[in-house]
Amino acid sequence: MSTIHFVGGEKGGVGKSVLSRLLSQYFIDRNLPFVGLDADQSHATLSRFYAEFSQPINLDYFESTDAIMEVAVETDHHVVVDLPAQSERFLDKWIEENGVLEMCEEMNLPFVYWYIVDDGMDSAKLLENFLQKYGSRMRCVVIKNKGRGNSFGAVDAVVNSATGAIADRLLQGTLPALHAETMHKIDELNFSFWGAENLRDNNIEHLSLMERQRTKVWLRKAYAIVDDVYANL
Repeated sequence: MSTIHFVGGEKGGVGKSVLSRLLSQYFIDRNLPFVGLDADQSHATLSRFYAEFSQPINLDYFESTDAIMEVAVETDHHVVVDLPAQSERFLDKWIEENGVLEMCEEMNLPFVYWYIVDDGMDSAKLLENFLQKYGSRMRCVVIKNKGRGNSFGAVDAVVNSATGAIADRLLQGTLPALHAETMHKIDELNFSFWGAENLRDNNIEHLSLMERQRTKVWLRKAYAIVDDVYANL
């Protein structure tokens, strides 16, 4: 059965693209079929790092966004949708005007929103607004990105205050930070996380031995978080 995974967070720079890439690599490494739908036109992250598995969509047009449901219904794949910052209003319109959540419920199609945050008050407030709107209607996974801060008290307060149907549908995890220079080099070389960990051809530029090791350790820790969340979806 397909599962739709939205990766968002509304605020820019919180790590949505990193989480989308991580989920993509996770599904590849776990031999779970997936399709990436790249809605972030300014960065085109999935199209850049996982091109053979991905295709672009444009949230401005229902006819393009409809591909989310069409792929999910017509294939038995995990569908990873990488959302840009400040895209919630476009997603709201598509969901509400097309009865998407009701359609998913009728078709027994799992629908998960991975909401990634940094440690800022604005990120916590945006999360609170999101949970008030959708928290009782869809499974939400709050991911605290330690690559974007260490003091998540404001986010924890929002999560811990959830009650009733919102609390029942709410999961959380903490994404460890990968050494900033190593992540920068991975991005600079346009490597997937598999390529970052494994490519060592002397004829092309690649990560050093210890950079590959750091990536390997980071992936292992990050996968453990996804495993824990995925077991409870």
